[in-house]
Amino acid sequence: MEAWLFYVFGGVALAAAVNVLAQRRIFYSAVSLIVCLCALSGIYMLLEAPFIAAVQVIVYAGAIMVLFLFVIMLLDPYSAAALRDKKKVLAYVAVLLGLAAIIPLYSALRSYQLARVPRLPLPATGGGYGTITIIGENLFRNYLLPFEVTSVLILIAIIGAVILAKRKA
Repeated sequence: MEAWLFYVFGGVALAAAVNVLAQRRIFYSAVSLIVCLCALSGIYMLLEAPFIAAVQVIVYAGAIMVLFLFVIMLLDPYSAAALRDKKKVLAYVAVLLGLAAIIPLYSALRSYQLARVPRLPLPATGGGYGTITIIGENLFRNYLLPFEVTSVLILIAIIGAVILAKRKA
């Protein structure tokens, strides 16, 4: 049953991800991204990581995507003048950025040796690895500095967004 559910969630996630790229309307792409993120949450549940699955739905499919949708609606990307001017330039930029990303990625993957990857011993826990206790212990013991730096960066971004919003108003 778990393998069948994995293929269902994986297929939905893959189809939604392809649909994000295939849609002509940006609003529908954002909705497809929400479906993809929810399918990934289902995969996390199959991996016995309920906390990560809940965070996936609440933070990414909920808060972040609502923010994306508000920005999409505020910017009105469907105005004819903006689309006409950007279409030609974006095609060239997309090809150049794609090549710039593929070349280093290809060389990195070609030199990658799976046998040299260090294996960490798995913790001896009774439940899944995505429980709140294990995540909290790792977050506040092993990764406290990156956690605090990330929270300061998010605070700076929020302050910048408020300042930019006040300037336009």
